[in-house]
Amino acid sequence: MVQKEVPMALKIVYKICCGIDVHKTFVVACVATTNKQGVTTYDNHRFSTYTKGLKELLQWLLAHNCKDVCMESTGKYWIPVYNVLEEQCAIILAHPKYVKAIRGKKTDKKDAKWIADLFKHDLVSGSFMPPADIRQLRDLMRYRYKLTCFSSSEKNRLQNCLTVSNIQLGNVVSDTLGKSSQKILDKILENPLDTSFDIEPLIHGSMKKKLSELELASPYQQKLDIILTAPGINNPFTAIGVISEIGVNMEAFPSAKHLCSWAGLTPTNNESAGKEKSVRVSKAGCHIKPLLVQCANAVVTSKKHPEIRNRYLRLKKRRGHKKAIIAIARMLLTALYHMLKNEETYNAELYRKSDILPTEREITIEQAVIMAQFQGYKIKSAAE
Repeated sequence: MVQKEVPMALKIVYKICCGIDVHKTFVVACVATTNKQGVTTYDNHRFSTYTKGLKELLQWLLAHNCKDVCMESTGKYWIPVYNVLEEQCAIILAHPKYVKAIRGKKTDKKDAKWIADLFKHDLVSGSFMPPADIRQLRDLMRYRYKLTCFSSSEKNRLQNCLTVSNIQLGNVVSDTLGKSSQKILDKILENPLDTSFDIEPLIHGSMKKKLSELELASPYQQKLDIILTAPGINNPFTAIGVISEIGVNMEAFPSAKHLCSWAGLTPTNNESAGKEKSVRVSKAGCHIKPLLVQCANAVVTSKKHPEIRNRYLRLKKRRGHKKAIIAIARMLLTALYHMLKNEETYNAELYRKSDILPTEREITIEQAVIMAQFQGYKIKSAAE
């Protein structure tokens, strides 16, 4: 007698949960309530994204005894919703590609219901969300980065204007926006036709740049001091940028590999029919990745940390500069993870010990031949 196997239903993890479809001017919320018999009922409602409407959404959720909420991170529209619900609800923020509904059956209500169905079975992986104060610091640091880019663009535009005007000031001074350069440019603008003025009184002595002391709140000052001991992070603004992106509580990431994957520094899994396709790093970490790559480039050009520079040179020989730099950036982020989690400063000896090859190691003749060929040697037989 053949016994048929009964398919197992998905386990319902959240008995009462809500899926929210976020738009610019309104949100559609769907509360999914599952009874003891496993029957789920749905209640949909539409709310405005004004503060009054979002507060009504919160009261509506509390009336349904719903504390678990899932919504997709649509542009910047999710931020006001998150800020209002954050204190009294546990919110899972999901990337749109993980909660995308089936094409051809999409409406606002169906989208909210689909998110709720996925969430009640715990099929949605949430994005990392640091505390509110860290998010504020993140916004400030990202805005500072944009201002720096704008400043660089204007500086390049000024340099281009000088070049096309046949004023080769950039070939003489290191900073076309410096004090001496500004005095020279002001003098030229006073009388553009007069080019025979005395330049000596306009030159100012080099000034040592003073970096203003930047104080963080006391809970993060210790973490900041720890990060500043890491290779390539000698600037307080760089350390603050790291904190603003990954936070200080490493319990949010199960391991250093999860953090590196979140930052877009690990190869993607793309295998089909036993063949590996593209393994390039993902597009995630668009803010933290450039910062770590910048630190990695600073480390590999310095001789202060030979344990990192030597590893870079070995990787560069086999994989090229770009992949080697990404590997060093991942190495730095791994070190930062353990430094923040264990509250320990950077220890170069741990990397030096890992680079020491074992004294008792055996390989076969075939493996030795492959290694020699990989290094560029041409193998000859004994008869030759």
